[in-house]
Amino acid sequence: MSIFAIPSHAQSTVSNGSPLEQDSAARQVVLGIISFTHWPAPPNPVRLCIVGSTRFALESGAAPLSPPAPDVVTRNVSADDPALGSACDALYMGKLSEAERRQVDTNRAGHPILTISDNDSTCTLGAMFCLSADRNRVKFDMNLDSVARSGVRVSPKVLELARKRSTP
Repeated sequence: MSIFAIPSHAQSTVSNGSPLEQDSAARQVVLGIISFTHWPAPPNPVRLCIVGSTRFALESGAAPLSPPAPDVVTRNVSADDPALGSACDALYMGKLSEAERRQVDTNRAGHPILTISDNDSTCTLGAMFCLSADRNRVKFDMNLDSVARSGVRVSPKVLELARKRSTP
């Protein structure tokens, strides 16, 4: 089995790297990824579930994107929630134990779910997209193997997020 992680360039630039600015930049990246994702049955709104202790806060609103992101409803879920697969269209994963990660994988198996992690620096633990940040930017890596097996389609235009918001 091969795993491909494609690093992107700056996704959303922050002026002073404050936690609030990084949270806002992360929300922009997540909404951008969602806007380029296509489910077999388009959800309206997209149900974004948050599991684990996350690095970025996604619950607050974000500025409009171009193209416009779909309506997104966020809620926290437990890793052992057996309804996770049917109750979530997108899953944002923070820090999870190995047992919790296995439980999440079991509960989402067979369901078309977009997966994003902010706690996988190598992007090899099963998420489709992995966020990271430094002082001046929030960026993502993409795991093509996970995308191919996800049950959702992601437009290659998602990589344009890097070009549109990259720093000089």
